[in-house]
Amino acid sequence: MGLFEILSVLVSLAALFSFLNERFIRLPAAIALMLIALLLSLGLIVLDAFGFAVAERAEALLAEVDFNQTLLHGMLGFLLFAAALHVNLDDLASQKWVIALLATVGVMTSTFVVGGLSWWLLGRLGIELSLIYCLLFGALISPTASIAMRGMLKCAHVPKNLEAKVTSVSFFKDGVSVVVFLVLFGIAVEGESATPVDVAQLLLLEISGGILFGLVLGGLVYLLLKQVDNYSVGILISLAVVTGGHSLAEALHLSGPMAMVAAGLLIGNHGRLLAMSPRSREHLDTFWELMDGILNVVLFIFIGLEILLLVFSGQHLVAGVLLIPIVLLARWVSVGLPIALLRMRPGFSPHGVTIMTWGGLQGGISVALALSLPASPERDVILIATYVMVVFSILVQGITIGPLLRRRLQG
Repeated sequence: MGLFEILSVLVSLAALFSFLNERFIRLPAAIALMLIALLLSLGLIVLDAFGFAVAERAEALLAEVDFNQTLLHGMLGFLLFAAALHVNLDDLASQKWVIALLATVGVMTSTFVVGGLSWWLLGRLGIELSLIYCLLFGALISPTASIAMRGMLKCAHVPKNLEAKVTSVSFFKDGVSVVVFLVLFGIAVEGESATPVDVAQLLLLEISGGILFGLVLGGLVYLLLKQVDNYSVGILISLAVVTGGHSLAEALHLSGPMAMVAAGLLIGNHGRLLAMSPRSREHLDTFWELMDGILNVVLFIFIGLEILLLVFSGQHLVAGVLLIPIVLLARWVSVGLPIALLRMRPGFSPHGVTIMTWGGLQGGISVALALSLPASPERDVILIATYVMVVFSILVQGITIGPLLRRRLQG
């Protein structure tokens, strides 16, 4: 089956599931679409057990899509750029030190806490997984589904300033987590030797270089947008930023996600407001809101259907369930510690730690990173644990975060 046919199936399912949710279920899109896709997958498995070969055909379809390549080197740049377009730089500047610490110290803390505790737990369960692979799991489970998280906060009617701060932290954490994973991947899988100083230098180069590249790219786009007042040209330029800019950043060994966040922030706060007419700005916003919505629908449907490709074992499922409280504990420590160190808990919000711990949903980035590991017994353990955490995060945390926040904010 070709690429067009695969896209046709996914988009058709996205349209059908979106209609069912809007008409009957009315849950936040990320939750509803993933839930429907999971139920569809389980239904196909049941039909397969009765002699209908539908699950096998669906597996063949999904196997033709490189989810890791599609998300990390395609969709992620679009999603981060679209979200960053609407983040206010004043909100970022007011919390710059908290955001910087959460995106660096917070990610590293989460990686090592999850890695160390999962290594201990898996050893008790009789599952052999080296410490470096446990750290890889800690790194890939640290990113949050920033887009889904933003949707949850909107549904919970969280104050705009708090929503902006929390989602801003999430964007930068996603980018840093991917870079940390890639560094550990090189050590664990490709056998690269690196001292802590080498690792720190590589992280600094990729992250800071990606941000600088994104700012330069955003500045060039600003200059181009000032020369024309045509919304179709403006949209094409923004598309070129995401496609060409992301590819060029990776070719230069810089962080593509961080570049897209930086470019989106600059274009959203200066390019849209100072270089575009109200009509062009409206068209640009509408286009990227639509792009954001379509890609998220397809992403969460794909995650729900991905269960068809997994090989489950009872031992690995038990390990995945027991790792859930470890991941939540690590997230609470990685969020609370930096905020406490800066003594900015009151400024950040008394509910900020709660939101970023229970509301820090896992999503497609974690699944894509797990799928990028080469076939091995270690990959099987990590992939099942990641999938269990993602499903729990979206369906349990995603459903309960709204009522929890409403009670907290009203109290």
